[in-house]
Amino acid sequence: MRMHTPGMEAQHAALAALSSRYVNVEAIPWQDTAFPGIRIKVLMQDPDTGLQTILTHMAPGAVLTDHTHTQVEQSWVLEGSLVDHEGEVTAGNFVWRPAGSRHTAHAPNGALVLGFFLQPNHFY
Repeated sequence: MRMHTPGMEAQHAALAALSSRYVNVEAIPWQDTAFPGIRIKVLMQDPDTGLQTILTHMAPGAVLTDHTHTQVEQSWVLEGSLVDHEGEVTAGNFVWRPAGSRHTAHAPNGALVLGFFLQPNHFY
């Protein structure tokens, strides 16, 4: 595995293989995505497997278009809420979706979400 935190490679390079990797989340810049009003911070990723932990900021009214979860997706909503055709997950709550599930996610009032992915989503 080549797990790392983008932008933190220099700080982590001298660590032993089994050392903990402490991540200053504030120091990681937000990255724009292809979806208007949605930015991300990649906290950890493994490019060999697709494993990712991502902090996602969705502006009020932002929409994550139609997509399928190729593996289980786990989302902890820290602020705001996420809405789809099955319901709403609000701040402080958690939702997980089985591999193969498909939906469009909306953030009517904005959202900050910590997401855990075994593989990237497939977008249509």
